[in-house]
Formats: sequence, structure tokens, C-alpha cells
Amino acid sequence: MRAELLKNIRAAEPYVPGEQPRNKVIKLNTNENPYPPAPGVGRVLREMDADCFRLYPDPTAGDLVNALADFYGVGEDQVFVGVGSDDVLSLCFLTFFNSGRPVLFPDITYSFYKVWAGLYRIPYECPELDENFRIVREDYYRENGGIIFPNPNAPTAIYEELDFVEDILSHNRDSIVIVDEAYVDFAGRSAMELIDKYDNLIVVQTFSKARSMAGMRIGYAVSNPELIRCLNNVKYSFNSYTMSQAAIACGVEAVKDREYFEQGVRRITETREWAKEELAKLGFVFPDSKANFIFARHPEHDAGELFEKLRADGIFVRHWNGEKIGQYLRITVGTREEMQTLFDFLKKELG
Repeated sequence: MRAELLKNIRAAEPYVPGEQPRNKVIKLNTNENPYPPAPGVGRVLREMDADCFRLYPDPTAGDLVNALADFYGVGEDQVFVGVGSDDVLSLCFLTFFNSGRPVLFPDITYSFYKVWAGLYRIPYECPELDENFRIVREDYYRENGGIIFPNPNAPTAIYEELDFVEDILSHNRDSIVIVDEAYVDFAGRSAMELIDKYDNLIVVQTFSKARSMAGMRIGYAVSNPELIRCLNNVKYSFNSYTMSQAAIACGVEAVKDREYFEQGVRRITETREWAKEELAKLGFVFPDSKANFIFARHPEHDAGELFEKLRADGIFVRHWNGEKIGQYLRITVGTREEMQTLFDFLKKELG
């Protein structure tokens, strides 16, 4: 294409998702939940009248907003829903990061942050994690145009307690602080506890991990009514009907079944703790995982080579070639049986 045409086309360095193989493999590379969603999700899908799909969905996704508000004990005007947490986070970047000052997020974190910042032409800076892959809170005391970080962080799986989050909030009262809690259900207390205390806080969560609904694409933000109103204004400015009829109905059913949700979280965290013990026995080292994945390296074996050998055997994990994390594998916590297959292979391969 001619340079004259290209010069006015917006360019972006895209996010690279994990592989989605269609053949039968042990899939431990994209942090999906290995168990099915709540039984009510399948039931509502089977019972849906196909005629409803000729109509636009409720633009407010009111039933789902109400269900989430009830679940978390907040007002309906404090909840925003979107097509996966990526959609919600992208809208947050577009809505709140407009000061011209750099947005701050860690140098090792969810790589989509750089993509959105680049796409929306938002300046950003990436304070380095310390030698233990932890966020250095003092690096976020400086002037900025907003702050975002996952808790637990990805891909490190490290969770910071609420006093850490509150410290960053209290030092940045004039900036929006977004806490991306995709994995918090496997970790500890949510920053939602701080919503009423800090008017600059937005908490974003997802149905893709603990609720086993990555394929349905449901995410949400919880904040104060004013910030939620701002998000809705931006959403309605370009697409009112973002969530499908099916997603709204299935999301409501998933939220209703608290017992199934809690049992599923316990099941994964128990497998995770056992998996950490098994990896340690094999000589792997890793930060203390509080997510549904483990970020591990073996001091005596190259991560890239292990990744390829696992893949050739039909076991998919995640690997990056980054300078600081090139010797790490991110291993999703699967079923007990899937993890045992992984360990059996590693025992044979590592000798």
C-alpha cells in the first residue's frame, strides 16, 4: 500500500492471545476454568426462546446489573457490565485516561494495557517490579494520568493485600486507580471493600475465570455512581447494545448460584496448592501463586525448550520470550487429572 495512504491509518501493536488448539490436548495456557459453569447456565440456554434473538438486547443489561449489585451489596448505579473485562478495561482507558500525563502500570503485567494505551494515544510509563516480581508502591507516588494494575498480577500470580492497594489509592486522590481483579476470587479480599472510601477507585472483574464463562464474554466494573455514569456515557456514544440476550441471561444464572461458585473456587485453589508442592518437588521455583495459574521456572532447564517439549506431547502452557520472564512458564491450574499428567511428563523429562 502507498505510503501516502498508510500515514493516516492508526497503527497498533496487537495483543497476542494464547493458542486455542481444536484438537484434544491438555490445555493449561490461557487460564480458563477446567470445570463447567453453574448448572443454571446450561438450563437457561436450553430454555431460551429463539424468537428473542430477533430483538435487540436490553442496552442497560439491567437483569445482570441487578444480579451483580445484589451479589456484592452495592447499588445498581455502581455496576457497569461489558463484553468481557477486556471490553470494560478498554472503555476505562478511553473514558478516564485523558489528562495528557502518563498512565502508570507495571513493566511486567497484563500486556493488553500497552495495546490500549498505544491505540488511544495515551502516554504511559511502566515502573519496574522488584527482584521478587512485586510492585514497588513508592513508584506510584509520582504525578500521573491514572494507575492500573492487576491484583493478583499477571503473569506473576502475586496478590497484594488491601493495605497495599489503599496506600496507592491514598497517594493518588486526584487520579483514577483501576484494580484489575480477574483472579481475585482465588486470592483474598477484593478492593471493592474500599469503593465507598475512595471516589477514585474502579474495580474490574470477569466471568472468565472463577465463573467458567470465558466463551460467553462477560466483564464488569464496580465503582461509585458518578464514575459508572461516565463509563455508560462513553459506551452509549458508540454502541448501546453490547451484550447479547444469551450473555445477559446466562450471567444472571451464574451469579445466582453462589454455592456452586464457592465450591468451584475451593476446588481450584486446593488443586493449586497441591500443584505448587509437586512443582517444588521437581525443582521448580515460583512466586507464591494466589491465582488459578503458577508462574514457574526450573533453574536447570530452559523454559523455551520445556515449552516446546510439552507442546509436542499435547500439553499446552504459556511462554514469553521477554528478557525478565523468558525462563518462566505460566501454567494454568487444570483438573487434578490434567495436572497429574503434566507432572508425570515433567518427572520423565527432568529425570
